[in-house]
Amino acid sequence: MYDEITVSTGQRNCWVDITDSIQERINKSCIKNGICLISSLHTTAGITLNENADPDVGSDFFYKINQLVSRDPAFSHSEGNSDSHIKASLVGLSVQVPVRNGILVLGTWQSVYFCEFDGPRSRRVSVTVVGEQ
Repeated sequence: MYDEITVSTGQRNCWVDITDSIQERINKSCIKNGICLISSLHTTAGITLNENADPDVGSDFFYKINQLVSRDPAFSHSEGNSDSHIKASLVGLSVQVPVRNGILVLGTWQSVYFCEFDGPRSRRVSVTVVGEQ
């Protein structure tokens, strides 16, 4: 099963919990046991798993990643978003999550996050579920 999720972001750097949207796609797929591949379809946005209980985790994440890779006028890329491309590559563009009994297998405090590094924008995420019904 293949489907896409549209994600709208409101800031240059933020993350959006897309776990429920992914689970909806799995429910439609009728796949009971298998694997779900979640991929950003953009070179300036990534996908990660992280804690969903404390919003300070997200704040800390972006604080540190912006320290590690800041906007630098010395970058050559003409669009001015080289830092966004680097951040997306560091975080990664996809994750794989097991599916058991039709449910994403995540830890107690885990969610799937779309990581925006060059917003605000409207973005697309692919969701592919493979397995047995």
